[in-house]
Amino acid sequence: MSTERTEHIPSGRPRHRPPAPPAWLLKGLRPSTAPIPWAAAARAGIAMAAPLAVGFALNEPEYGALVSMGALSGVIGDTADAYRMRVLNIAVPQLFGAVGVALGTLVYGHGWLAVGALTLIALVSGMISSIGTVASVSGLLLLLNAVVGAGLPLPQPWWTAPLLLSAGGLFVLLLTLLGWPLRGRQPERAAVAATYRALADALDAAGGPDYDERRRQVTHALNQAYDLVLGRRARVHGRSPALVRMLAQLNVVIPLVEAAPAMHLRGRPLPPEIPAAVRDLAQAVEEGRTGKPVLDLPAPHTPAERALDAALQHAAAIVHVPEPDLHNIDDRLGKPAALTVRARRAVRDMMLSGASWRYGLRLALCIGLAQTLVSVVPVERSYWVALTVTFVLKPDFGSVFSRAVLRALGTAAGLVIAAAVLAEVPRGWWDVPVMVVLGALIPAFSAKGYAFQTAAITPVILLLSDLLNHQGFDLIRPRLLDSLIGCAITLIAGYLLWPESWHTRIGHRLADTVDDAARYVERAFGTHPDTDAGRQAARTARLQARRRIYREMSGVRNEFQRALTEPPPTGVRAAAWWPLVVAVERIVDATTAARVRVNHGAEAPADEEVAIVISDLRALAEGVRRVRTPTQLRPAALPPGDEASVLAPVRQELAAARAIAADDDH
Repeated sequence: MSTERTEHIPSGRPRHRPPAPPAWLLKGLRPSTAPIPWAAAARAGIAMAAPLAVGFALNEPEYGALVSMGALSGVIGDTADAYRMRVLNIAVPQLFGAVGVALGTLVYGHGWLAVGALTLIALVSGMISSIGTVASVSGLLLLLNAVVGAGLPLPQPWWTAPLLLSAGGLFVLLLTLLGWPLRGRQPERAAVAATYRALADALDAAGGPDYDERRRQVTHALNQAYDLVLGRRARVHGRSPALVRMLAQLNVVIPLVEAAPAMHLRGRPLPPEIPAAVRDLAQAVEEGRTGKPVLDLPAPHTPAERALDAALQHAAAIVHVPEPDLHNIDDRLGKPAALTVRARRAVRDMMLSGASWRYGLRLALCIGLAQTLVSVVPVERSYWVALTVTFVLKPDFGSVFSRAVLRALGTAAGLVIAAAVLAEVPRGWWDVPVMVVLGALIPAFSAKGYAFQTAAITPVILLLSDLLNHQGFDLIRPRLLDSLIGCAITLIAGYLLWPESWHTRIGHRLADTVDDAARYVERAFGTHPDTDAGRQAARTARLQARRRIYREMSGVRNEFQRALTEPPPTGVRAAAWWPLVVAVERIVDATTAARVRVNHGAEAPADEEVAIVISDLRALAEGVRRVRTPTQLRPAALPPGDEASVLAPVRQELAAARAIAADDDH
């Protein structure tokens, strides 16, 4: 069907408008509103240009280019906030990158042996990329550097290139760590303060139409803060007073977050003193302020108001305490396992994961086809084909289809910049100031989107390739052709041949979340031991279940955003799930509010009502798991219940979710 639109004018003759670009493409080309990371841009410019200057000074420009290539991988991987995480994000991938370029160098010029080796490396790279962020970057560098080593004549002996590339990455790490003595704990502290501010915004919006979006922002801020603080704690031996204090300040946010849905269900705004008090706590966290807190809050009357008041009083006391108890920290979410234990679990899960094998095989197939093609058909400097395949199939950048299109557009834009540089700038020392500018553009453009990142990286790689190959302007045309070939291989062998690429997994992930909601209801209102230890264990299990649900919902939203960038019909089918996604979020909020009300004086629901809600949630999950779109659901009638029960809002949200499916069905 044509996207051409007509507009009737007074004469009655239709006026045709030109076809508009599809929405999924416009979404990828629209720059993000994320701020430009100026400090990262300055570091990138220095890290990329300094090795070139040293190389020219020593009359070894090829060595300088290789160090700059290593610095490029460090710049791409420097995405974390906390310094300890940045060490992992930069240093660990450098080890994999060194192994990759060493393996690539060893098979350089060996024809079909190189094809087989790169295909096997692609399988390993794809599988380890599914473990997590650091593993994803490590898998990327393993394959990218192997492709470069197998496609370019690098300095000998074989260990020279790995050493130089690693030096570039470690140089980026050194520049990154210069600020650690001055602001070592600042990222974690800022993340905790941001959680309080996000919560204050949600409380401001309670009772109004903006609450749901503000609550999602709280979930995102809470996830980020726990990732930073718990990630750091796992690497700190013993008890650090500063770390314990930050963890305590973060833990006491949880009761406030739990009380927010109960206040929202009242349907009217909160007194302004409450959000103001939470913002003052955020300021105290950021400044490290201690002393006796002064709170001027309205008197609570209902169970929900009592819950919020008690949580706020407790949070104020913990935030302002000067010396937390190092041995009695309220570790609500449980102690994280040691890094070695988590690493073993990650490897085991990867080996047993069908999704991990499928992605690895998909990447291996595309790389194998790319290398086979350039081995059979003479393609000038053919390593760029496999590089394109690797970047497009990167698993955490969104839709494969849209990435392929955006990669082609970004490469074309980058080639325009590269053409101007190679045509107008003399080779030699002039490359140094040019690289300062081009290197700084990488973090700045990466914050704006994938196509913009590609446009920034392309001229950098071409300029460094020219220092190794001395082809000058002749690099431009082959690079565009190679990029188009790589995108075509990815679209055919990495997208069209895999039916799972055509379907969204929102329904499956949403069904898992509804199952988690059923478990949460069971833990929130089920019978628990009467001992203090039993009650504490039940509370910890309930909090862990709740955090898991909200993390799952964040994953569902990410999957939803990814699916929207797919072309029709996948993107259209994804949009159909959105009302049900919101409905499930409201079910979880209503359950949390019910538990908070019971904790502060409301009557607990009957066991029969709890069993009905749990059964209905599981039935909804099973129905969502079976269908491809919500329109295929056949919801059954919800049994009547006590409207005065604390679970009445949960049953109402369940009825709303069923009504969504029923409305879609007609």
